Amino acid sequence: MRIKEQITQELEKLPEPLLQKILDFIQFLQAKRQEVGISSDNQPAQTPIAEHNLTGSTAQDLLELVGSWEGSDIRKCLQLVYESRMPLEF
Repeated sequence: MRIKEQITQELEKLPEPLLQKILDFIQFLQAKRQEVGISSDNQPAQTPIAEHNLTGSTAQDLLELVGSWEGSDIRKCLQLVYESRMPLEF
């Protein structure tokens, strides 16, 4: 069985919300492929060049690169960080 056929069979079993996530991921992969310039044989057309060198960057430099927070779930995200931390042992 070909990969496309296997994917199609598995997709038939999934609920709509998961299908949306899969579609988003496929679109992300396609955009990345175009951005990097991957040829039809799945090989990079050229070696991508890093746009930014973050070595030795300050927090301010990083904030300029990533922009500002635009979500309303900062408290929820922070709580997730606290809950997922491993306790330190000395």
